[in-house]
Amino acid sequence: MLSKKRMHLGASEGDDLKQKRASLAEATEVVDRADNFAAAFFQLKRIFAPYTKSLNVNADTRTRFYLETKSASYKEQPLFFGAVISGRANVSFHLMPLYWDESLTKKLSADLKKKMQGKSCFNFTGPDPKLFRELTKVTAAGFALYKRKNLL
Repeated sequence: MLSKKRMHLGASEGDDLKQKRASLAEATEVVDRADNFAAAFFQLKRIFAPYTKSLNVNADTRTRFYLETKSASYKEQPLFFGAVISGRANVSFHLMPLYWDESLTKKLSADLKKKMQGKSCFNFTGPDPKLFRELTKVTAAGFALYKRKNLL
């Protein structure tokens, strides 16, 4: 009888150990995901850095970076240029010039288009240097478009 109790306790302890390991793995995954999100957010935010003198930074927090024109260039309001927003499922990069000129979208690579949601949003779960370089070029083209159209 005693040996059955020991065997039962041993099995229970084994189950507890499995649960703890699974819990630790999940916690590690959450930390890794948070690190990936933070790295992606920071790198995407850096894409907008060259334009902060010409545009207004409306929000700059750990999870949100928002740029708009300094002048009231659209319906007597500042015009949205772009944003980086860290959410629960991904980090989003928004670039409004893609709405204004379809030719910018046509130049996007197939890999970048896979990350696209809607007409001007790209979602990432971690840093992607190749796609971020492409976004840097598209952002420069979008800024040039705003400048050409006197929207700044």
